[in-house]
Amino acid sequence: MRADHLGRLGEVPVVAVVLDGEGRCIGHGSNQRERNRDPLGHAELIAIRQAAWLRGDWRFNDCTLLVTLEPCPMCAGALAQARMGQVIFAASDPKRGGLGGSLNLATHPSAHHQMRVVGGVMEEPARLQLEAWFRQRRQRPDGNLATPTQTD
Repeated sequence: MRADHLGRLGEVPVVAVVLDGEGRCIGHGSNQRERNRDPLGHAELIAIRQAAWLRGDWRFNDCTLLVTLEPCPMCAGALAQARMGQVIFAASDPKRGGLGGSLNLATHPSAHHQMRVVGGVMEEPARLQLEAWFRQRRQRPDGNLATPTQTD
């Protein structure tokens, strides 16, 4: 699902893709916290879960996760647990980022797995999209862009 479509559904517009070592998509996800009323409905977790099912394995040493926003600490922890080889994200998250924004679980002394992290790839369009979404959300009296049952 495209990030702009997610925004219209009331979800934070974040999407993620897992690529195998040959660059093939083996998992994709989009935020689904509002639609599914699921606190674990982050794009990264959904993409990892799908990739693990398709691969028949939970280890992703040779894989890359691409995501539009720096993963939060929960997702960064899941990426370390999944032994993701590389994470590439667009927009940094200085308030809640788990891979360098507010803390860095990739380099934390407790990290048992070292993953390569690249941030800022296509950062400006991703940042502008997220800023516009949050600005629009703050302008609504109820703070929501859509009801969880609304569809496009």
